Amino acid sequence: MTKKEKIETKSERQKRLAAELRANLARRKAQARSRRAGDADERAEGIPSARKDRGQ
Repeated sequence: MTKKEKIETKSERQKRLAAELRANLARRKAQARSRRAGDADERAEGIPSARKDRGQ
C-alpha cells in the first residue's frame, strides 16, 4: 500500500466514523426528547414509556 492509498483509506475511515457519530447523536437526542415527553420510544429496539397511564 502506498502512502497516498493509506491517506485515502484513513480519510474514508474518518468520514465513515463521523457519519456514524452523527447518526448516534441523532438517536440519542430523539430518545431524550421522547423521555421528556413521557412517550414510549418509537424505535423497535427502543425503551418503553416511564409513564404507567399511557399505552395501556
